[in-house]
Parts: sequence; structure tokens; C-alpha cells
Amino acid sequence: MKTILRSIMTCGVTIPSACASVPVTPEQAAEICEYRARDAQAPTTDVIVGAGSDTGLFGAVSIGLSSDFIAGRDPIEVYEQCVFERTGAAPVRPPVLR
Repeated sequence: MKTILRSIMTCGVTIPSACASVPVTPEQAAEICEYRARDAQAPTTDVIVGAGSDTGLFGAVSIGLSSDFIAGRDPIEVYEQCVFERTGAAPVRPPVLR
């Protein structure tokens, strides 16, 4: 536990460059950023319904709101900025959105 805390403290305070994100390819960035742009389009929902032999019927509903959606940001702008932040270059392809 102390080793984990020491690593967290090192990354957060002393040596932030040691915790920099791993570079991604332009195609990887496009895939990652498409999810973020889709979340900026509308709230996300998940519905789970099932049955278990021990528990009987069960269900759950969740609704997610991204900060980009709440701020009213354009999904294309979100995508382009996200790719640029990860690669330092413009996107290699347009996003595939809903």
C-alpha cells in the first residue's frame, strides 16, 4: 500500500513527466476521440434486465451526461480538439458519429 501511495505522490507532485500519457497513433486517437464526440451529441443510457436463479428478476438503468454535452460543445469540434491533444496533428479522417 505504501508503494502505491508513493507512486501516486511521485506522479502527482514530484515528477509529472514520468506519468505522461503514452503516445497513440492517429488512428487510435480517432477511435478514442469518436467516443468522446458521440458522448457530446446526447446523453448516454444503459438498461440492464436479467434474472438469476438465486436473486430472481433484476434491472438497472443509468444515464450519463458528458461535460461536453452539458457545455453544448459541437461534437466535431470535440473530436478535432481531442485528436490534436493526443497527436499534435489534425485528424486523419472525419469522425463516424451516430
